[in-house]
Amino acid sequence: MRRLIVAVLAVAGVLSLAGTSAFADEGMWTFDNFPAAKVRQAYGTAPSPAFLDHVRRSALRIAGGCSASFISPEGLVMTNHHCVLECVAALSTQQKNYVDAGFIAARREDEQRCPDFELNQLVSITDITKTILAATAGKTGADANAALRAAQAKVQQSCGTAATVRCDVVSLYHGGIYDLYRYRRYDDVRLAFAPEFSVAQFGGDPDNFNFPRFDFDIGIVRAYDDGKPAATPDYLRWSPNGSQAGELVYVAGNPGGTSRELTVAQLAYERDYSIPSALTLLAELRGILETFEKRGPEQLREANEELFYVENSYKAEVGRRLSLVDPSFFASKVTAEQRLRAAVAARPALQAADGSAWTQLAQLQTVRGTLAARQEATGGFGRGLLGDAIALVRAAAERSKPNAQRLPEYTDQGLVRVAQSVEAAEPVYADLEETSLAFGLTKFRERLGTDDPLVKRFLGNESPDGLAHRLVTGTKLADPALRKALFDGGAAAIATSTDPMIVYARAIDPDLRAIRKEGEDRLGAPSRAAAERIAKARFAVYGTSIDPDATFTPRLSYGAVKGFVNASGVQVPPFTTIGGLFDRATGAAPYVLPPSWLNAKSSLDLTTPMNVSTTNDIIGGNSGSPLINARGEVVGLIFDGNIYSLGGDFGYDGRLNRSVAVDSRALMAGLSKVYHADRLVSEIQTASSR
Repeated sequence: MRRLIVAVLAVAGVLSLAGTSAFADEGMWTFDNFPAAKVRQAYGTAPSPAFLDHVRRSALRIAGGCSASFISPEGLVMTNHHCVLECVAALSTQQKNYVDAGFIAARREDEQRCPDFELNQLVSITDITKTILAATAGKTGADANAALRAAQAKVQQSCGTAATVRCDVVSLYHGGIYDLYRYRRYDDVRLAFAPEFSVAQFGGDPDNFNFPRFDFDIGIVRAYDDGKPAATPDYLRWSPNGSQAGELVYVAGNPGGTSRELTVAQLAYERDYSIPSALTLLAELRGILETFEKRGPEQLREANEELFYVENSYKAEVGRRLSLVDPSFFASKVTAEQRLRAAVAARPALQAADGSAWTQLAQLQTVRGTLAARQEATGGFGRGLLGDAIALVRAAAERSKPNAQRLPEYTDQGLVRVAQSVEAAEPVYADLEETSLAFGLTKFRERLGTDDPLVKRFLGNESPDGLAHRLVTGTKLADPALRKALFDGGAAAIATSTDPMIVYARAIDPDLRAIRKEGEDRLGAPSRAAAERIAKARFAVYGTSIDPDATFTPRLSYGAVKGFVNASGVQVPPFTTIGGLFDRATGAAPYVLPPSWLNAKSSLDLTTPMNVSTTNDIIGGNSGSPLINARGEVVGLIFDGNIYSLGGDFGYDGRLNRSVAVDSRALMAGLSKVYHADRLVSEIQTASSR
């Protein structure tokens, strides 16, 4: 997706994990290693293999950072509003602002195609560990990276080359296991329903990552195949009765990434350097966007989506750091590492082969710090029109190489997604584009210094504002037809292009490639090798009894509908109600209800559960995941976590960590009585009765 700033960081971790230990509901489990026996022991029942296969085929990944699920046999898909917000914004105009007003397709032919939107359905998992490890055995640095890329490209190519196929090499347990995930890819995805932003994100930043919550955070799209609604025999049926306190529930989704297997040295670097740096950047960017929005109503519309994501990301990063600066939590990570290292030391064979890996990773954090300035300073150049220009320049160059020697994102399979992204007919707002690029170039110069040779090459005699203005006002890349022509024209078209954005991308790409390669060779390859050794040792001690770190791949977590005791010692019940939504509405942002809800109040049962909290272990990327009961029925839609979940990147505390979902009863009440989306309601209910 062509988002200018950042992808949404949805649900993440824990505020305070003092004295944590393994809780029964901890874990984001792969579908081929789900701990059914553990679930049976805790809840008296467990999913069958047939249940797991059905849920896996019904659950979906949204390329770009979210989850979803089929809810009818005709390709109807449920996810969060904030997961389709980019689509809603792209389809909006000054005359029809669907972000503010919402969108309902009265007829199937009124469903509108989302630019650059991709759904992935996991079809199969194949263990390729031996193949990958054999290819990289004995190699280090650049040789190890080249061997890994070649091996990955080869197995991906053997998986299939059709546009409907996506194959990803997935590293689990930090290189302990390598799997090939084969997906069914849907890139014709059309918007069917989205509520108003004000009710989908009711409470705004003050309520974000908190509970009680009162959001109607749902978006409905449909997958199409060859111009027709996709046939999807595996889908999730709807529960008309929702869930009850204490009931076993599952979350099927794609947690984006966790850091629970990182060493103490790596966590310390995150705490002391990476997160503070990200917070500073996000805080400044938030101010830039807030100032931009004050220019006028059109600027407010243009930047609303980006500001929403930036605020969400900032709060998530605050929570991640709070967990790491908690002395008790960090001490628990030290203790856990010491326990594993002691177990390794007690086995001479393990100690000889893997015992020094922790020391090596600690030393590599110094290398990481040395490389950080250039890596971070140039990290934002891959967004917006400049990002498109760089992608076009690289695609032309990489296609001339053998598939196995290309950058991973430009293999034959990867080029399908590159083309989809650069050719997407999404609106480009020149004023926002210029503001964003100027900010990125300003931070680039600030991070490295005016006298740095790289800064001199990138800026020349121009200021960041001047260069951004020249590039954005001079480029024609806002036209998707031109981007397509440049992509299709290949190396010749790129070499002869006089478009200033392409010319600039051609000039800086060699330096960007060199910075990337240095990071991969000096840090990536040795870090991966050391992590694989620790993974091997962890396997020897614990086996697969623990779940692997999240990798934005399909996982299943289990838990119960449950409230919690907050920091004030108050028991927070697991359900809020529609009545509570109206009680919370003040008429002033961010507690404004749209007319659709105000007008429907008399027809709604105000005791209907609105949002629900559960003990399921989730993280960013799980947004849009279905919450299902033991029968595989939808009882909710995950959209957030409570404040205590904001450090779940690093650990899980079953006493406090809570997932937050829209209750299925509120979803159906809203669709039927507020929006009168009778066509969609009928399709869902008919599918659920089969």
